[in-house]
Amino acid sequence: MNSTGNLPDKTGLLGKTPEELKAIALNLGLPAFTGSQVAYWLYKTGVRSFDEMTNLSKQARNLLNENYSMGINEPVNVQVSADGTKKYLFGTRGGKFIETAYIPDEKRHTLCVSSQVGCKMGCLFCMTGKQGFQAHLTAGEILNQLRSIPERSLITNVVFMGMGEPFDNLDAVMQAQEVLTAEYGFALSVRKVTVSTIGIVPGMDYFLKNSKCNLAVSLHSPFDDERRRLMPIQHVYPIKDVIDTINRADLGKYRRVSMEYIVFKDVNDTPRHVKELARLLNKTRCRINLIRFHKVPGVPLEGSSEERILAFQRALNDKGITTTLRASRGLDIEAACGLLSTKALVKKEITDY
Repeated sequence: MNSTGNLPDKTGLLGKTPEELKAIALNLGLPAFTGSQVAYWLYKTGVRSFDEMTNLSKQARNLLNENYSMGINEPVNVQVSADGTKKYLFGTRGGKFIETAYIPDEKRHTLCVSSQVGCKMGCLFCMTGKQGFQAHLTAGEILNQLRSIPERSLITNVVFMGMGEPFDNLDAVMQAQEVLTAEYGFALSVRKVTVSTIGIVPGMDYFLKNSKCNLAVSLHSPFDDERRRLMPIQHVYPIKDVIDTINRADLGKYRRVSMEYIVFKDVNDTPRHVKELARLLNKTRCRINLIRFHKVPGVPLEGSSEERILAFQRALNDKGITTTLRASRGLDIEAACGLLSTKALVKKEITDY
């Protein structure tokens, strides 16, 4: 890959299922079992080239090299926070870039992956939204964020909470979460993969019916008028419809839904918000995850004080709603919630980054 992020034109195989890889093998005139062999090397090992796939015939390796790429692309930059968080920068097709956050915490190693370059949803409080939408990622580009980093064997949890709205890129996200959790793939527990959405109801409904991974919903206010000012999606999919979609779903015994709630000073942190949240969620099996707001340039919002956030948390717990407070990580490298953006790279070379 060159310094502007352009990737090879050949189709990458990372992100393909064994059945898709078998079809590719047959199309190349190779035995079908070659597809299963390639899947093993892609997802169970750290090899970087077809030539390292030692149980493939020389003919198979040559044909794969001629027609395909592995689809594994190294990060082009990494920043390391004082708290151990790392922010990786990846090139994508068309010379664009995405960011990925690796967050180590004792036995838990979380990877926060992006699903789009930029985002079209325009949430007031989000740096990615200020960048605008540039491109969807393929399933392979999503999975590459895990496959290509040095910590890949340490990862215990994957959250789709990076750049982009996952359900605006539903097909690629569904394929990526399948490979993440399948035995042939990275074999993560479905309980260790969480997909976050601002509340795109058709995507939520499909995901809840066709995946067993966890769901997180950006809530941020229980009141329609306030949520519209924070999140334009409220005009299209009101929060009532979002909650109704969750309540209709068969979540099974262990599946969890989290309500993500950034706490803004004098906007959504009052007793009336506690009361309305309790009313709105009284039939929903979920927890609320409070998030500190980190200042975004040009945004007329401030974060609530620590004292007020903790009081808000206590009040919600007292109402019977399990409420936690997410630790802020990677602030010094802008890797915390809502801060991922590659806007500065749209017209700059990576050498200036």
